[in-house]
Amino acid sequence: MSADRLAIEDLSVFGLPPVEFVQVAAALGCSYISTGLTAMPLDSLGYPPFSLRDDAALRRDMRTAMADCGVEISLEEGFLIIPDLDWDAFAVDLDLMHELGAPRINTLGLDPDLDRTFDQFATLAEMAAERGMQTTLEMMPGSVVGNLDTAVNAVKHVARPDFQLLIDTMHIARSGAGADAIRALDPATIGYGQLSDSPVIESMEDYIVAATFERMIPGTGTLPLADLLDALPRNIPIGLEVPLRSQAEAGLGPLDRLRPCVDTARALIPT
Repeated sequence: MSADRLAIEDLSVFGLPPVEFVQVAAALGCSYISTGLTAMPLDSLGYPPFSLRDDAALRRDMRTAMADCGVEISLEEGFLIIPDLDWDAFAVDLDLMHELGAPRINTLGLDPDLDRTFDQFATLAEMAAERGMQTTLEMMPGSVVGNLDTAVNAVKHVARPDFQLLIDTMHIARSGAGADAIRALDPATIGYGQLSDSPVIESMEDYIVAATFERMIPGTGTLPLADLLDALPRNIPIGLEVPLRSQAEAGLGPLDRLRPCVDTARALIPT
């Protein structure tokens, strides 16, 4: 991993096409991006839909752009655990993500059956490992894995060193956990961090909307970011996940939206 651990997360660019996304990350001086195989762009931004799943030429173009720009994928999104999963489709997606050079995938639990979800995490982690990829589990309020204790229990159930936690500063704070809870974990169980800021948000409905569309530049909200980041291992990627829909719809492009985020993130992330 590059000494600069900062990644630009897919959610921050609202479906910007992959080659342009790589170029934006490079222009911001970032060596990593997270991405998914498809995106649902905001209609108001005018980005064309794309599918890395269906478009082999686009995959080649993205790999070329990454090689030219010195950018790598840090995380692949898109593995939602729901009832009646299509494991054959997951296998195809994992093959494509391996082709793109992804070192890890991320999963979320949206199946209300917690026992089944834990077993599905184990199956997914094994499938990813067969392709040389790690798996991270994102704890998110409102999901079946909505707090740190449940996430830790999932890691214990899967019992693989390549199945780790993704710690998102907004989600961990909303869940009621803090830096001390992170420090109490075995550092080897944490594989990825995501950074953003947030105001105090009362309702869960408003929280989900804010988390998806309107987070805050690090250092401008209420989260104890310095303490949270200090509690994370020093050898993991930190993804900048700061969707700013209001700025985007006001005409501010991804470079101008994200440059202040990158500058403040670099000042906050311990070396």
